[in-house]
Amino acid sequence: MAADDIGQLADALSRTHVGDGELSYQGRGLKLDHAESVAGLVTEIAQYQGLRALRLEGNTIGVEAAQAIAKALEDKDELQKCHWSDMFTGRLRAEIPTALRSLGSAITRAGARLSELDLSDNAFGPDGVKGIEQLLMSPSCHSLKVLRLNNCGMGIGGGKILAEALTECHRRSSALGAPLSLRVFIAGRNRLENEGASALAKAFKLLGSLEEVHVPQNGINHPGIRALASAMQQNPHLRVLNLNDNTFTKRGALAMAQALRHLKNIQVINFGDCLVRTEGAVALSAVLREGLPVLKELNLSFGEITEPAALLLAQAVLNKPLMEKVDLNGNCFGEEGCEALREAMEVMDRADMLASLSDDEGEPDDEDDNEDDDDDNETDEDDNETFEDEEKENLDEEEEHSKENGVNCNGNSPSSKLQSPTEIASYLCSPPSEKDLEDKTASLEHQVDADDPERAADVLLKISASYKEEAESGEALLEAVDAVLKTMLSASLLQSTCFLSTLLVHMGLLKGEGKVKRVPVVSAQLSCLTHAVQQPYFQQHHALLLHTVLCRNGKALKSCSSALEGLQDALKRRCSTDH
Repeated sequence: MAADDIGQLADALSRTHVGDGELSYQGRGLKLDHAESVAGLVTEIAQYQGLRALRLEGNTIGVEAAQAIAKALEDKDELQKCHWSDMFTGRLRAEIPTALRSLGSAITRAGARLSELDLSDNAFGPDGVKGIEQLLMSPSCHSLKVLRLNNCGMGIGGGKILAEALTECHRRSSALGAPLSLRVFIAGRNRLENEGASALAKAFKLLGSLEEVHVPQNGINHPGIRALASAMQQNPHLRVLNLNDNTFTKRGALAMAQALRHLKNIQVINFGDCLVRTEGAVALSAVLREGLPVLKELNLSFGEITEPAALLLAQAVLNKPLMEKVDLNGNCFGEEGCEALREAMEVMDRADMLASLSDDEGEPDDEDDNEDDDDDNETDEDDNETFEDEEKENLDEEEEHSKENGVNCNGNSPSSKLQSPTEIASYLCSPPSEKDLEDKTASLEHQVDADDPERAADVLLKISASYKEEAESGEALLEAVDAVLKTMLSASLLQSTCFLSTLLVHMGLLKGEGKVKRVPVVSAQLSCLTHAVQQPYFQQHHALLLHTVLCRNGKALKSCSSALEGLQDALKRRCSTDH
């Protein structure tokens, strides 16, 4: 044998045995069809004492070859890691489940205890999941920590099968006193959609051990996102959450914001290309402001977020000492908005963490609102057909609390029978007796609820529109404004922020989602807000939110310039005062 050939063989062998109990045939591009084609591999497996990791990715393995490899694995009880991604290129889909069953059965018979299983990039569909179903439920996977199934084309059916297998594995392992504690789950590009994601969410909620979840590009809309959000809340050790290229919209974003309040260990959030939109981004800014102490990376790129929400996010990351990167590229800031955001980060000495804004989409047009309406209507119709029962089961705790403890209209006062905000405003403006003033104001506590910001915003705008300082009802209306705002702003930071965001959308100062009934703003409403800003219940962070939005979009209120100036002055004073 020539010296060159000997050198090549030695090099190949050194790459095969890479140490730490690992046997690697990674990236060889071998076409292994039958037992003869894997004879060398089988021999190496059989002779490898203490085999702990087997790398077969980047080759293509047929049924007979898989069965031969499986035979060699039957006594490898120390095997822990199976790196088997991209292992069936060019194979018929019908072959793959059989090959997987053979390999899985061998691992089970050996009594191995796996810690990592990687079958990514195998495009095996739901049938492929059936091929690993028995393995996943077996004692060999009771110890599983990492499961990688990226780009496997599982679809809804495969997602449901996988969820059932993980649930059963948890049940069986728990019965033995050592419940499955999966830490890393990766399943991007699998067309899971809402049903598959919701099924997996139930399993995730049961596990409670996840530290990394990656399910990007799966066609998941807000019902599936809400189910995942509810599940993430039950996994307090979560460090990485990657839902890139799914579709949150407002409802999904708010549910995810609520979940993030409970996740103190999260370091990386990737909601890029998820249509978080402006109201969702404002909600996330509230969560950033009060929590997420160890966050390092935040990706909200390509989310149809407008400039005011981006500035609020920038302010919120100021107190994050570990923050390394904020990606807001591809949103709707416009040139002036991008410059304002860069300047805000520079002023806070955080310019280095802001990712490029080179793909900004420019400021949104009014026509975009109509497109949002169409998209939301289509989504809602699909959701109603597919998820009528699923939604009832997967309502998160926040929503269940809202349904059970919604607006309390029970009581003895006349207002207990009032239904619409218009009726409430009319009732308050009616000629009052001295005692009636207190009764009317107190009754508002039963007309608004922190879990219903839409109604509260509508009530507030209708009440304040009737305000006249010199009128007999002026005092009563200001007390009513105080009652509404005290209730709404005394709730959690997330709830109070969502209320103010909703209020600003109704006033036409913030871009909303779907069909929004905008109220023509009059000076009386701004005068009431000026009064409210000076009250103890109106905290500095509330004033900062309003001030930020008015500074960027205040031109929409040019017809009320005098009242707007008074409000802005009051906000500046509040923002500059420490409380």
